[in-house]
Amino acid sequence: MRPLAFLSLGLLAISLHGADAKKPNVLFIAVDDLRPELGCYGNPVIKTPNFDRLAKRGMVFTRAYCQQAVCSPSRASIMTGKRPDATRVWDLETHFRVALPNVKTIGQYFKENGYFSQGMGKIYHGGFDDEATWSTPWMTPKAPIYAKDPTPADVVKEDAKGKGKGVAFEAGDVADDFYTDGKTSRLAAQTIAELHKKGQPFFLAVGLSKPHLPFVSPKKYWDLYDPAKIPDTASPFPVGAPAYVGDNDSGEFRAYTNVPPKDKKLARTPLPPAFAAQVRHGYYAAISYTDANLGIVLDALEKEGIADNTVIVLWGDHGWKLGDHEEWGKHTNFEIDTRVPLIFSFPGQKTAGQKSSSLVEFVDVYPTLADLCGLPKPDVDGVSLKPVLENPAVTVKPVAISQYPKTAGLNKKDGAKGTAKRDVMGYSIRDDRWRLTLWRSLADNKIVDTELYDEVNAPTEPENLANKPENKEVIERLSKFLPPPIPAADPNAKKIAKGKKNLVDIEAKNKDEDATAPKIVAPADAAKDRGAMFDRRDVNKDGKLSKEEFMDKQKDPAHAAENFTKFDKDKDGFLTREEFIKMGK
Repeated sequence: MRPLAFLSLGLLAISLHGADAKKPNVLFIAVDDLRPELGCYGNPVIKTPNFDRLAKRGMVFTRAYCQQAVCSPSRASIMTGKRPDATRVWDLETHFRVALPNVKTIGQYFKENGYFSQGMGKIYHGGFDDEATWSTPWMTPKAPIYAKDPTPADVVKEDAKGKGKGVAFEAGDVADDFYTDGKTSRLAAQTIAELHKKGQPFFLAVGLSKPHLPFVSPKKYWDLYDPAKIPDTASPFPVGAPAYVGDNDSGEFRAYTNVPPKDKKLARTPLPPAFAAQVRHGYYAAISYTDANLGIVLDALEKEGIADNTVIVLWGDHGWKLGDHEEWGKHTNFEIDTRVPLIFSFPGQKTAGQKSSSLVEFVDVYPTLADLCGLPKPDVDGVSLKPVLENPAVTVKPVAISQYPKTAGLNKKDGAKGTAKRDVMGYSIRDDRWRLTLWRSLADNKIVDTELYDEVNAPTEPENLANKPENKEVIERLSKFLPPPIPAADPNAKKIAKGKKNLVDIEAKNKDEDATAPKIVAPADAAKDRGAMFDRRDVNKDGKLSKEEFMDKQKDPAHAAENFTKFDKDKDGFLTREEFIKMGK
């Protein structure tokens, strides 16, 4: 090859590298179960200096909505830019690649456009990670759930179904890096430094798990609040709303051992006022703990000198009821569950510190990031919000649409107690003033129930206004936005089972040890090793381990205590040799 050709190739390589260097990085921050209860959203009591700091350098969307108010469907939609009827993810048991095997997720799209894509913490739900999204395996830090064992007073009912739920809230006398999010934020900060050294634009997804239940946080975040000053947002269930559209008497919340059990005679069981105040206190403390962890991540960007070349988006996957509509949780189409926090910040933003009331949805996040980074328009259901980010008064869509499947009992036989099968899909259509929810039968696509709420004049949704004659025109107008019936599923679609979480020992990682590599041991050898360990711990040689023997010299007492409970299958307070070796399996 001629010298000139070599020179031309060299200049081309330098040019391409220079083009990559100019691409902004992307910091994609997910927060679990966070309703817009932040200082930058107008709450004067909550302590959220880092959320507010991000808002000052970006734009707050005051009317952003998720596609479905539960973790996996919401996250599948934001990661693919597709609505739940396209992903066919309406529950916590389905991977979006069953219906969309070839869809390009947001991380995958950035990866294919020259970015290094990495994720940590809760991005996808549970065991439904997506390998194609990342340039390197997704990971989440290993950490105990609780800092202390519950006292007898903390347990008002037993964990009858064996779900392993503990108390619903905790003020742990521990350091910030004790719980998962404290470790995740520090891992993210460390990763930002490593990615900066690579010299390649990055897409970094960081998932913070609080304020999802249980509301655990270090005690100092509880101490930020006077419980008497935390707003009580309790409101009644809407008059005239179908009973089935609620949250099944807050089933997820009721599973925690210190939450009073359901009163089967009531549709919605009230909480004792003092306990309700504790729950709200725990939720606020968990948000402030998340705020501190957010600050660690933002500080890392500034420390590396790349904050001004990084697009940041922060979102909460759905809202959460704190006594609103007499419930505690999400899982509905009400405003409090579907409205979410959404903040965008990007280099050179001239609208920094402003707010927009433009209607936006989670399916819009993916195309917005692509647009802000100068990438081609992806194949998604949403639209770019860049016009709004440049002028907060701009409108990019007339409505936002959320949905939720429920059991209306359409095929319930006389005398039957009920059915677990979801037989209706509720589509909730939100415009500038109204929320119309149409409940459509999954069997014949007929509308079986209608809800209408005036979100401007009655924002707590006290009454279903669908039967008011004067609202007929509103219903007819908004009904035109009802999505088409769900197409039949592909009978040849392959099921995808949940995988194992890639848990990372942060201390080992920081010591340059292989924190994620599995220890491959033949089953027989594994049993032999566990047997020898049992013999060493069985100090009095009675063939069983007391909790004291099991806990002796454990490096992580809280996690060890959880394991003791898990391994003790017969719940007699001791571990047999077999229970110890099988580890609860």
